[in-house]
Amino acid sequence: MTHPKDETMLLYRSLIRCKFVFLRNRKGLVYPVNVGRNIARETATTHYVLPSDIELYPSPGLIGAFLDFMRREKQAEMNASGGSLPVPSTVPRVYVLPIFEIAANMSQPETKAELVKMLKNGSAIPFHKKLCPGCHAVPKAKEWQEESLEEGEMNAFHVGKRIGAFAHWEPIFIGTDDEPPYDERLSWEGKRDKMTQGYALCTSDYEFRILNRAFLAHRPGIKTYKNDPKRSALSAKTNTLIKNVIAPELKVLYGTRKGCTV
Repeated sequence: MTHPKDETMLLYRSLIRCKFVFLRNRKGLVYPVNVGRNIARETATTHYVLPSDIELYPSPGLIGAFLDFMRREKQAEMNASGGSLPVPSTVPRVYVLPIFEIAANMSQPETKAELVKMLKNGSAIPFHKKLCPGCHAVPKAKEWQEESLEEGEMNAFHVGKRIGAFAHWEPIFIGTDDEPPYDERLSWEGKRDKMTQGYALCTSDYEFRILNRAFLAHRPGIKTYKNDPKRSALSAKTNTLIKNVIAPELKVLYGTRKGCTV
């Protein structure tokens, strides 16, 4: 059952989504998801940003725990430099939140321990497990579920790379506005909307630091495959656009690196 404290936010988000879907369908529009992501990043008044989606709920206490982690990380860098100020890292990095789908009749888990119990009883599954498991499969996902189940500090559980089995990984992460932008020619309906940014991050040798206690929970419900001819047609057009136009541009802008792919 849904907790009473969740009801107001769920209703608010549902109303926004319903109004948007109605307008989009009435006008025959596509959802410019990357335009929204870029606007959110550019207009944020904070140093760190989480360009997530409206249906993805962050784990409770994320902000305070993450900022505490950043303070400790900067302090460690300062200690390592032997100076009074931290030496800026030359290794670009972002901080990944694993994503999970939650059954429609269940509340968002309050802790990682609750989430793991839901994964074991089937009321939660990894994001897009039934649609595109490779797009959101997290490196060392099994180990992540077994680690940091008790209360404690947030840290980086593992440093992943977007190569090998994870060459098509589309993580959602905390970063800054310094990261490569999302390509605004791509839409939600056409799919692969984060793949091009992922390529830019890969060729720039970004570290994907997977947070040990943070996660995103998708509402409302577990996604299943639905045949959608219109979206399939848009997806085919997107694939052609990426192959013939965007991918060559990315190679000019960011170069190439072994193992990196769009």
